[in-house]
Amino acid sequence: MFLDNRQVAMDSVLEALADSIDYFQDNIERLRPSLRDCLKPLYEERLAQMRKLQRLARKHLRMLPRDADVERDDFLWLWSRLKSFVGNDSQVLINELLEQERVLMQALSTLFTHPLPDSVEPVVEDCMKDCRRLIRELYGMQKRKVRR
Repeated sequence: MFLDNRQVAMDSVLEALADSIDYFQDNIERLRPSLRDCLKPLYEERLAQMRKLQRLARKHLRMLPRDADVERDDFLWLWSRLKSFVGNDSQVLINELLEQERVLMQALSTLFTHPLPDSVEPVVEDCMKDCRRLIRELYGMQKRKVRR
């Protein structure tokens, strides 16, 4: 089954949400406890939003769930670990999480160029607001680390 442009845009958002959650969960033990405590509720909320958006996409956009790209996830995890050997582990993680948010924001922006069902649009708007909030939080963490 071929996807139309709107479905492709939604798929990109769902993939970016899943990637950001997976990356955070895969690296949670590498974060200092204070950072972990600050970020964990935000990613738990993101997981709930992603599941809701998946249900709505299946219902209103007739999208089927897709399998995760395990090889890509493994590569990203390994690449992050390698970068940590060269630099500050927390700083590398914060930078990687920020990059995940940039990818998500771009996917959300693309999705908003398409008409969305009334029940889907508020969830996508909430995802965008939460993405912006997380970017501000990560950016603040990044700046605090640089000053130290």
